[in-house]
Amino acid sequence: MKDLSQFNQFVKADKGQKLKTDGKAVIYTRVSTKEQADNNASLETQLKYCKQLAEKKGLEVIEYFGGTYESAKSDERKEFKKMLNYVKRRNNIGYIIVYSYDRFSRTGANSAYISDQLKKQGIVTISATQEVDTSTSAGSFQQNLFYMFSQFDNELRRDKSVSGMQEKLRKGHWTWAIPLGYTNTNPGKGNTPNLVITKEGKLLKNAFLWKANANMSHVEIAEKLQKKGLKINDRRLSDLFRNPFYCGLIVSSLIPNEIIEGKHPSLISREIFLKIHNLLNSAEETRKYCIEDENLPLKTFLKSTTCGTPYTGYIVKKKGLYYYKNRRKGSKENRSAKKLHEEFLELLKKYTLKDKKFVAPLKIMLNDAFVSMNKESIEDSKRFIKEISGLELKLDRLEERYVFEEINKSQYDKFRSKLLTEINEKKKNLSTSTFDSSNLKKAISIALKYALDLPLLWSSGNIETKRKLQYMIFPEGLGYDFQNKRVRTFRVNSIFAQIACLSDRLDVNKNGNFQNNIENSRLVSPEGFEPSTASLEGRCSIQLS
Repeated sequence: MKDLSQFNQFVKADKGQKLKTDGKAVIYTRVSTKEQADNNASLETQLKYCKQLAEKKGLEVIEYFGGTYESAKSDERKEFKKMLNYVKRRNNIGYIIVYSYDRFSRTGANSAYISDQLKKQGIVTISATQEVDTSTSAGSFQQNLFYMFSQFDNELRRDKSVSGMQEKLRKGHWTWAIPLGYTNTNPGKGNTPNLVITKEGKLLKNAFLWKANANMSHVEIAEKLQKKGLKINDRRLSDLFRNPFYCGLIVSSLIPNEIIEGKHPSLISREIFLKIHNLLNSAEETRKYCIEDENLPLKTFLKSTTCGTPYTGYIVKKKGLYYYKNRRKGSKENRSAKKLHEEFLELLKKYTLKDKKFVAPLKIMLNDAFVSMNKESIEDSKRFIKEISGLELKLDRLEERYVFEEINKSQYDKFRSKLLTEINEKKKNLSTSTFDSSNLKKAISIALKYALDLPLLWSSGNIETKRKLQYMIFPEGLGYDFQNKRVRTFRVNSIFAQIACLSDRLDVNKNGNFQNNIENSRLVSPEGFEPSTASLEGRCSIQLS
């Protein structure tokens, strides 16, 4: 049988690359920096050569992408992703035309991977200045080499940039984002920075002095700064207090094991910085504690209710007994450490849950209470997020109009500056109003876990555990009324303050309808949640039936 047509049904399909033959293409152009984009000469040149290649190959260009500045160090580029999504969604585009392969991407192996994935969909990336036949193994290999060389070039540039930054750092010039409290009066690429202290810096200097001289809590310092006009998170203060930049020195991971004298003016003296650093280390239990500390965990944590002087301690060596004493000159306020620890344990019992079955309902009640208290903040956060999203869409639209020459550069700069100012202002408002419900749930869970047996945890713990518990429950320490031999609370962690109220009431109502008690307890009076005044003497803000 010479006619084999009847066997066509058994022929295997070609699984190789199937290129689209519609002759349609898109052009992608880009430059790396804003300065290059403003100059526009490179973009015009790229577009000219890409169009010439399309005409030479008889390709119809149906869309243009890029036309602006996007770094190719990453493939997470706005215009690049927009172009990839466009060609993948259409089945009639066979080519992506670029001026050179480094315009497409400079990520090496990832560039090759993207090209390979496009080829599987029948889309070929071609260069106007580096023509290769990607339908052959040799051509694909050559294309991949171009991508690899582009990545290598990037790494060389990075090394050169890092070397330049290291040189500047060693000369005493800060090369990163300008720290809070300073401004650069000589901005511009290539200019030698001239950092000067701002009005914010002068306020921040007070924060350093308050910490060094009075060992104020970060929360208290943040509140005082806010009253003076400087809004700052107490957590950020901790980072600033650890930055030697503020005492005139520069350290950086780019120059490991080196300390450089900075050219910028110092905000505080080195003595003040080291004093604060030692205080922070002490507060965070990073120093080694002596035997005296182990036996006097309430030292400096306890303050006189009459004069505010911290209590220190001493040992009567002959008897081996420890005592606390008011360190105010002329004071005769001495108290047995054993007796004082017993009084402190009695206080802890008031914040201790009496039964594990209370944990689950308390989680619900505490979470609902704090969410209710922060309802306004939550709504503000949602509104700010929505407004920021709207402004960013306007900014995207503005950039598109500028790219497509619907507006000139003067108009673009004017409205871009206005939009960025609005976005930054909204983000600043968002950062001060954000309420993180997930962090709240974690905090409540941890607090309830500890609350099951606070006295035992404190008694059996080492000095680090003891002090951690002390400051977690009583952030500003405790007062001691020597005349009445009574421990007093200045401020109680608001979660533990509510645990103290609720655990007692749940215990009283344990014979009632437990579920109804839970449901009815979700009525919250917001004024009951005031961290600065929350204590056992205050009223419980969650009412049980």
